[in-house]
Amino acid sequence: MKLSFALALMATTAAAFSPVATNTRVSTSLNAVTTAQIKELREATGAGMMDCKKVLNQFDGDVEAAAEELRKKGLATADKKASRVAAEGKIATAKVGGRTVLVECNCETDFVAKDDSFGKFADSAALAAASLDSDDMEALMGADVGGSSLEDVRTGLVSKIGENIQVRRIASRGGDSTTTGAYIHMNRIGVLVEIEGGTSELCTDVAMHVAAMNPLYATRDDVPAEDIEKERAFLTEQVADSGKPEEIIKKMVEGRLNKFLAENCLVDQTYVKTNDRTVQKYLEENGAKMIGFTRIMVGEGIEKKADDFASEVASMAAGNV
Repeated sequence: MKLSFALALMATTAAAFSPVATNTRVSTSLNAVTTAQIKELREATGAGMMDCKKVLNQFDGDVEAAAEELRKKGLATADKKASRVAAEGKIATAKVGGRTVLVECNCETDFVAKDDSFGKFADSAALAAASLDSDDMEALMGADVGGSSLEDVRTGLVSKIGENIQVRRIASRGGDSTTTGAYIHMNRIGVLVEIEGGTSELCTDVAMHVAAMNPLYATRDDVPAEDIEKERAFLTEQVADSGKPEEIIKKMVEGRLNKFLAENCLVDQTYVKTNDRTVQKYLEENGAKMIGFTRIMVGEGIEKKADDFASEVASMAAGNV
C-alpha cells in the first residue's frame, strides 16, 4: 500500500514539473547554422561572431543573404560614425606608370591607425588612386577593389573596426616625360618629388630631405610675388629705426630676403644626407632638374576635439549622460 502511494506521488510530481506542450514551433534556423558558415561569413564581412550567428539564424544559414544584411547594417553604422572626428590615420603611396600618388586615410585613434586591416585598406586605396587619371575623390571611392567599390570596402571596415574611417585626399605627380618618387615617414608624413631626368631613387632621396626640412617652395621661381613683398615689408620694418642711410637699409633688407629664400626654397637648402652641397647641386650631379614637390601630413587642418576628462566624469556623476 505504501509502495503504491509512493509511486503515485512520484508520478504526480513528475507531471507537475513537465514542460507544458504548446503549439509554438521551434525555429529550425539554429540547427541550420554551422560553425563553418559562421566562419565563412566572418571572413567575408569582418563582422563579430555573434552578429554573424544572429543574421545567419535570421536567413536560415544563407551566407550570401546574411552578408548582404550585414553590409546594410554596416552602411547604417558608417553613417552614424561619419560625424565623429577622424584626425589620426596613415598616408600610403603607390605608382602606376609615370604617376605616383599619396592617399591620406583617416581614423579616430592611433591604435586603429596601426591596425593591419586599416593599413591594407589605405594601401589598396593608394593603388586604386594611382590607376586613375585624375585626383577625383568620387571616382576613387567608386573604383573597383577586389570586386567591390572602395566605398563599400570602407563601410565594411567601419562595421568591423567600429571607428569613423575616411579617405580624405589624393595628391599626385608625374607623367610620361618626368620622373617621380615618394617617401613616407612613420606613415604620417608623405612627400612626392617630381624631376626632369634622374631616377625614382633620386626623387626618394630628395623627398626624405623635404620630409625633414619642410621647405615652403621648390625653387625661387615658385615663390608668389605677394609672399616676397610681404617678407620685404616685414624686414624693412625691422630695420626702419636703425638710423642707417636708406641705401644701406635697402641692401640689408635684400640680404635678409635672400637668406629667407635660401632657407625656404628646396633647391637652395643644404642637402641633409651629405650636409656638404645644396639640393640643386645634388640634382645637377645626377643629371636632374627640379620640377616640384608635394608634402602632406596626417590630420593637418582637421580640428581635433579637446577631451575634458574632469568635466566628463563630473557630467557622468551628475547623471547627465
